Amino acid sequence: MSELTQAPVNDAAAGTPQPRLRILIAKPGLDGHDRGAKVIARALRDAGMEVIYTGLRQTPEMIVDAAAQEDVDAIGLSILSGAHNTLLPRVIDLLQAAGMSDVPVFAGGIIPEEDVPALMQAGIAAIFGPGTPLEEIVSFVRARTAAHC
Repeated sequence: MSELTQAPVNDAAAGTPQPRLRILIAKPGLDGHDRGAKVIARALRDAGMEVIYTGLRQTPEMIVDAAAQEDVDAIGLSILSGAHNTLLPRVIDLLQAAGMSDVPVFAGGIIPEEDVPALMQAGIAAIFGPGTPLEEIVSFVRARTAAHC
């Protein structure tokens, strides 16, 4: 695993370090294109979050294991392979089995609109398509992880 890190965020008023959000970014399945995942990882890091990027060709089991080991606050999945209807619900199922159902999972990539309702029903918290403004993703992650920290 490679990790993009940054120094802790300081609360200027109190002068104390604030806990930083830890976000896992992963590429499930056989998809070999990771530019979008890296763009999201950098945007989250630039927003003050700690980002753990697992790299290409991760199984749902590998993703959940990494999330547990890294004690993450959220998981972002980037998928372009067309296997989203199988792989994304599997990640949710494994998180539940691991007692981590409070960790929000968001996804991005090429996911047809007609597949979105079933993925949301399965437990994916949000799906961001190509061209989504990075600030929208950062805002979503901050809002959904506030209770988890």
